[in-house]
Amino acid sequence: MPVKTLARAKSRLSDTADDAVRPDLALAFALDTVAAALAGPAVADVAVVTDDPRAGRELAALGARVVADEPGGGLNAALAHAVAAVRAVRPHAPVAALNADLPALRPTELTRVLENAAEFPRAFLPDAAATGTTLLAAAPGRELRPFFGPGSRRAHRTSGAVELRLAAVDSVRQDVDTGADLRAALALGVGPRTAAAVARLLIAEQ
Repeated sequence: MPVKTLARAKSRLSDTADDAVRPDLALAFALDTVAAALAGPAVADVAVVTDDPRAGRELAALGARVVADEPGGGLNAALAHAVAAVRAVRPHAPVAALNADLPALRPTELTRVLENAAEFPRAFLPDAAATGTTLLAAAPGRELRPFFGPGSRRAHRTSGAVELRLAAVDSVRQDVDTGADLRAALALGVGPRTAAAVARLLIAEQ
C-alpha cells in the first residue's frame, strides 16, 4: 500500500480542505484502510511503502510493516520495491497493491475481491470513476507489474490483467481524490479516524 508524504498528499481535495487539514485527512484515510485490510481473513500482512515519518509511525502502530520508499522511482517503482520486500519474507504468497485512500473499506468486501482475484495470474479492480484502479493482485510466482496513474484501468487491462467485474464491493472501489469522492465515501460509511478528521474539518469551517 503506497502512502505519499503527507504534506503533498491529496492536493485535489483543495476544494474541500485547505493545506493545514489535508495531511490529517490523508493519514486518516490510510489508517482506516490499513485497519480494515488487517481485519480481513484473506490478508496475512500489510506492507506500507512510505517515507513519511508520521505516517510510518502511526501505521506501524496498527500492525502494518513499513517499507522505505524507493527514492526517485515514482509510484509503480515503489510498489515493485514493496512487493520484493514482501516476497523476501513470504516468497510463495499472493500479493496485492491496494490504494491507501479507501476510508469506507469493508473487510468482507475486500475478502471477496481478493478471493476472486486469486482465480487469475493477475487481476485488478477499477475505481468508482471507472478510469483508475484501486486494487491489483498477482498470484504466487507472478510479477505484479503495476501501471497505476492516470488511465490505469486501461493500462492494467492492456497489460493482460483480468478486470474483476463484481457487484456490491463499493467500499473497495471508492477512493478519495476530490470533495465529491469524499462525500461518496461518507455516504457508504467511513472508518472512525476519517469520521473524526471530517468532524474536525466541519468544526473548523464553522
